[in-house]
Amino acid sequence: MPVLSSKDFKPRLLFRNGLISTIYPYFFRKRISHPFVRQRINTPDNDFFDIDWMNASFHKKLVILLHGLEGSSDSQYINGLTDVLYKSGYDIAAVNFRSCSGDINQLPEMYHSGYTKDLEYIISHLTETYNQVVICGFSLGGNVALKYAGEMAQTINKKIKAIAGISVPCDLRGVSEQFLKWYNYPYEKQFLKTLLQKVEVKSTMFPDIIDSSYISKIKHMWDFDAYYTTAMHNFEDAEDYYNKSSSIKLLPDIRIPTLIINAKNDSFLSSSCYPFDQAEDNPYLHLMVPDFGGHVGFADSKSSKYWSEFVIEDFFNKYTD
Repeated sequence: MPVLSSKDFKPRLLFRNGLISTIYPYFFRKRISHPFVRQRINTPDNDFFDIDWMNASFHKKLVILLHGLEGSSDSQYINGLTDVLYKSGYDIAAVNFRSCSGDINQLPEMYHSGYTKDLEYIISHLTETYNQVVICGFSLGGNVALKYAGEMAQTINKKIKAIAGISVPCDLRGVSEQFLKWYNYPYEKQFLKTLLQKVEVKSTMFPDIIDSSYISKIKHMWDFDAYYTTAMHNFEDAEDYYNKSSSIKLLPDIRIPTLIINAKNDSFLSSSCYPFDQAEDNPYLHLMVPDFGGHVGFADSKSSKYWSEFVIEDFFNKYTD
């Protein structure tokens, strides 16, 4: 599918700055108080993760929402899209990845950019009452969704009608290198702060697997992946993790309608995260690369509903009844 036009997104001048577009929603977007009901999922490997649901008895469509690195169902982008899609006739399953709901999980592993087994569990065990299912992932969650679509291409559940990924780091190695640039330092520092807090807890739970003495050596996301992502998830090294978990190689295999929205001025994404060639060659893959939007931003103060949410709603409605 040729690259889709995104020329209709023309935010005010202030929101054409990638930094402002990225941080504005986090600090200033008005939150809606959703009546979520939390369900704890006890997994076959004796662990758990939590899902926050919004259900209506008359909805037969479900959207599974996947948050980004160190996010949760409370992230502003989950909050905003929940409002849009629930009003559009979808029940909501807002997933909290392992360790992200406020309670630390019980195994050495937590979650990572290629961790798809909990998504597969949801689809296999928790969607029985729905006729149609769509999936939307943000940032890390977008990579999870796209990787899942590619690796399950031949056997994917027929209920799944469409997938969307917003600000997708589909080449993890490229993104890790991108975080070494000075303008991403504040974001990297914040991510590492909460990740390393979790590592400290994990090191007391599993001292034979997770060594807290390395914490002082972690200066960049690359270091974290080299020391801790690999130790907690049995990768050989950071390169092995990036190679096995990046969705970029699986995009040609996708066989359901899939939308990627990656802004040109997203400071997190390397040039390798804009899969123009794959979109040209795969009729199921739709790519939008607006000039503006930042990372999971797409803010324009003229509207409480963000441009990306209009696009996602239209895309999902196109492939569902």
